[in-house]
Amino acid sequence: MTRTDARGTIMIADSDFGDVDIERAIVEGAGFELLAEQCKSEDEVIEKGRDADGVLTQYARVGSRAVDAFTRCRVIARYGTGVDIVDVEAATRRGIQVTNAPNEWCAEEVADHAVALWLAAVRKICEYDRATRRGTWRWQTGEPIRRLRGRVFGLLSFGAIAQLIAVRARAFGVEVWAHDPFLDDSEMLSRHVRPVSFDELVEGADHLVIQAPLTPGTHHTFDRATLRRMKPTAILVNTARGPIVEDTALHQALTEGWIAGAALDDLEEEPAKQRDWRPENPLFTLPNVIVTPHAAYYSEEAIEFVRRFAAEEAVRVLTGQTPRSPVNDVTARP
Repeated sequence: MTRTDARGTIMIADSDFGDVDIERAIVEGAGFELLAEQCKSEDEVIEKGRDADGVLTQYARVGSRAVDAFTRCRVIARYGTGVDIVDVEAATRRGIQVTNAPNEWCAEEVADHAVALWLAAVRKICEYDRATRRGTWRWQTGEPIRRLRGRVFGLLSFGAIAQLIAVRARAFGVEVWAHDPFLDDSEMLSRHVRPVSFDELVEGADHLVIQAPLTPGTHHTFDRATLRRMKPTAILVNTARGPIVEDTALHQALTEGWIAGAALDDLEEEPAKQRDWRPENPLFTLPNVIVTPHAAYYSEEAIEFVRRFAAEEAVRVLTGQTPRSPVNDVTARP
């Protein structure tokens, strides 16, 4: 198919899936041209996608400058649920439909990963592994380790994924607490979870899992002031967005013993959004930190679903159909 034959162009702003075969089959099968790029800045999104009819994005920011620069764009489809990298308000003003993946596309995977990080941190799995590989065969290399049963397991947010985490965690005999200002307490109580204030969560949790969305209000929620209030034996797990935790504050908290350990699925710097990232974050030097590369959502099944879903959403909008997972209402724009 040549450009003149196509019904329009759909650009993949960026992705780290290794190929674009799934998207190409859907996009070109619907009569559109696919343009695959690896944009690492909004300027590159503007340069490559100015005249695109649709944009798919994984990490690349599509902010107000890009939205205002687009000449033909009618849909921005996110590979994923969060839309913090898209200026939804600007898109709505321009009549551009924003779509995302429904929350359940990777809910089971994220819940599993959160529990895996929690258990690895609490049971000192990585410390034991490093020690044995060095030739030290002693249970003492992991001390101190405390029994899980009876501890307070805290959740920041109690959405669909956090609810799955709570089910898994309760099997270990912990008392589950949660803070979510957008959810009625009765919903938590019905799931055998104790609703608490943010202050109670931070100060009372032995293990605290962050599963909140990244918004201007949650950015750096865990700064020096918050980390100072946690128990010195506490473990912090972040399977949400990296910038919810301030990296420099966490480094200080871990080196000075404000908290005992952390397990992170993302960093504040969000390496995948950088072209020439280097592993220079001081957190990598600490033995009481586990870091995974924003992989909590990953399974072969989840990846295939989200790729297919994003491409299909773009095609649906561009062919006049209603998207299955709209983020904004373009019919109500001023």
